[in-house]
Amino acid sequence: MKPRIITLLVTWLITISNFAAAQSNLLLSGQVNSNIPLDGATVYLYKIADSVPVQTTMTDSKGTFNLTHLNAGNYRVAVIMIGYSVYKGGNFQLQVNTVLPVIRLQQTGLALQEVKISSQKALVEKKIDRTVINVDAMLSNAGSTVLEVLEKSPGIMIDQNGKVSLKGKGATLFIDDKPAYLSGAELESYLKSLPSSTIDQIELMPNPPAKYDAAGNGGIINIRTKKSKLKGFNGGINLSYVQGKYTRTNQSFNFNYRYNKVNLFGNLGFAVINNYSDLDINRHFEDINGKVVSNFLQNSFSRTTGQSYTSNVGMDYYLSDKTTFGVGLTGLYRPLKQKMFVKSVFTNAQNLTDSTVLADNREQNKFGNMGLNLNYRHLYDKNGRELTADIAYVNYKTQNDQSFDNNSYLKDGLPANNYLLTGSLPAGINIYSAKIDYSHPLKNGVKLETGFKTSYTKTDNIADYFYTVNQITKPDYDKTNHFLYKEHINAAYMNANKEFNRLTVQAGLRLEHTISNGHQLGNIQKTDSTFKRNYTGLFPTIYLQYKLDTASTNLLSIDYGRRIDRPYYQDLNPFLSPIDKFTYYTGNPFLKPSYTNNIELSHTYKGKFTTSLSYGKSIDQVNETIEIVNGIYYSRPGNIGSTIVKSLSFDGTFDLASWFNFHFYGQVINIHTVSAFYTGELDTKGTFFYLKPILQFKGRKDWTIQLDGYYQSKVTNAQFVAGEQKRVNVAVAKKISPSTTVKLVVNDVFHSYVNSGVINNLALTSADYHNVGDSRTAVLSLNYRFGKAISNLRKHEGNGAESEQKRVKN
Repeated sequence: MKPRIITLLVTWLITISNFAAAQSNLLLSGQVNSNIPLDGATVYLYKIADSVPVQTTMTDSKGTFNLTHLNAGNYRVAVIMIGYSVYKGGNFQLQVNTVLPVIRLQQTGLALQEVKISSQKALVEKKIDRTVINVDAMLSNAGSTVLEVLEKSPGIMIDQNGKVSLKGKGATLFIDDKPAYLSGAELESYLKSLPSSTIDQIELMPNPPAKYDAAGNGGIINIRTKKSKLKGFNGGINLSYVQGKYTRTNQSFNFNYRYNKVNLFGNLGFAVINNYSDLDINRHFEDINGKVVSNFLQNSFSRTTGQSYTSNVGMDYYLSDKTTFGVGLTGLYRPLKQKMFVKSVFTNAQNLTDSTVLADNREQNKFGNMGLNLNYRHLYDKNGRELTADIAYVNYKTQNDQSFDNNSYLKDGLPANNYLLTGSLPAGINIYSAKIDYSHPLKNGVKLETGFKTSYTKTDNIADYFYTVNQITKPDYDKTNHFLYKEHINAAYMNANKEFNRLTVQAGLRLEHTISNGHQLGNIQKTDSTFKRNYTGLFPTIYLQYKLDTASTNLLSIDYGRRIDRPYYQDLNPFLSPIDKFTYYTGNPFLKPSYTNNIELSHTYKGKFTTSLSYGKSIDQVNETIEIVNGIYYSRPGNIGSTIVKSLSFDGTFDLASWFNFHFYGQVINIHTVSAFYTGELDTKGTFFYLKPILQFKGRKDWTIQLDGYYQSKVTNAQFVAGEQKRVNVAVAKKISPSTTVKLVVNDVFHSYVNSGVINNLALTSADYHNVGDSRTAVLSLNYRFGKAISNLRKHEGNGAESEQKRVKN
């Protein structure tokens, strides 16, 4: 079977290479001089009738410059250098790799003090296979965390469990083309620890190209961090003070140092974490006639404090103009303490108290991550023929110490009993990966890309629990566990793209083969158990983009892709982990991978207004399920039989005046789920809408004001109905100097952001929840940048371990 699949893959890719296409990879080069070559002149490339540069670079010591990865089209060039007249070139058409005539600047002998060059990136940029969000274009992102930036980005939603979704479907989170390897609450906590000042762009890819791993039914959200392109020692500092109910801070520092053939770069972050959560969960137990016979009312108030230290440093060595070796190191250390006071009240049908449980729960968590990447890049020629290779190692370590001290009281308030549960949960994940990618432009304009990747993951999770009753401590073998998991994935892909006169085409095919093994070690009450899986999948992608007119005013696009979602590593772990005395999380070793087919049709007008219609169907999608047994809640992941997501969205930018800009994103999503469930068939359907307006006002003397927010109606998804969500943010910015900006932001002005909802399909039970956090904050931030621009720094695209990291979960 496998030889037939490989033969089919090769045959199909050879066929599509003759007509497939995507973004062009054209090169524009030239030289700037004034009797002698000019080093350090700034070159701007514009599309016709566009005031925002498509690319910017600087000339080298020979006065030459190169602009790469360009699409065919009509352009113009401008060149600026202090002491010389500004050069504004005429319009030209770019269809093949082009060398411009020598650009000659006239020396003026005057400083450039009277010339002011200013431009602002658009908030949203639409490309054939992704949408790009420019983070700094939204003022209210200042001083916030990466999680808050995602919440404000068009099309992204984050639910009460920290799950990130894109247009209503679960998405895989990448950072600099590397997966975050995290999920759920751990991913939410990680994103809260990263300062937004370290982020440059967010790329939204509902249907990623074949070059990316096929994991993630809703596509990929790729966060690109800031990388300085400056000569000498330069970079930026961002200081933020955040005041909500509690005080916290976010600080970051990025730098770049280029000397001869060596380039050093880095991004360092530090955050003080100080937050709270006020959660109410109500459970109403019913008889077979639906009449309430008793109630469980629980309030949990938790305080989380700690610090977060993040780093991303590396070095590139330019062996020649065409060959580069690089090394990168990433790290995260986050010690946290959580104190949770829980009051659980049991009442009868008349709402009279039967008993009360007061719990003092404490948790100390140390989360560490380090990664090492070795990379190589060789550019064969100026046409774009290129070979890249990456070898990566990623390690995660977690030590979680828990203490659940429960005191029960009778209805008259007299003490009943005391129960103490303590747990030690060390966990380790090691990921090894290697990949190689090769791109080859052909003379007929077709660009071929191919590559191979192999990854190996090993996890080791231990849970040691002890319970103490009447001052006697014993092991709790029901919860004590040791789980080992190994996984090996091999993948190969080929991608082809070409831009015709009006039609751009890109097509690819990816082959992935997975072998996994799980082993739950037993104890004196449990026997060993194992499982093994071996499966292969093909994942095609295709993009078509057609210009309805020669000026590219109207673009029509359609794309299709098939995706896979493998279970998170810890979701396969059959641990029974307490959240409190009445709520437990448990894994599911019988989870199967989920497969999704996505198709989207969109229309873009003048690059500013995009309307999209999408359809996706998932089989065996993994979702949280809640089961109640003897009044105890068990949360576990389960395969949901069939989920269909249909959506209509609009994204538009309106330049209403030179001083007033309005951006609007809105979508309507319908989710239909059908699955076998422990209470019978689960068949839910619901439509919700989502609105995100952003208004920006530009005042005199470099003052800017922004008003933004969002509203989401109730969402029905499988077993849950999430309540509406809304918030309003206000921001003011003042540019003190070309290198210094001060911002004041008030997030969630009316403190209206709440996570609430209803849990359905519970056996003889109805339940609801309501959670409020420290979302109303005032942020004062200072951003200072220093340095001199330099061109041709290497663009880093990942460490090779692209899909494995996203599946780490605690």
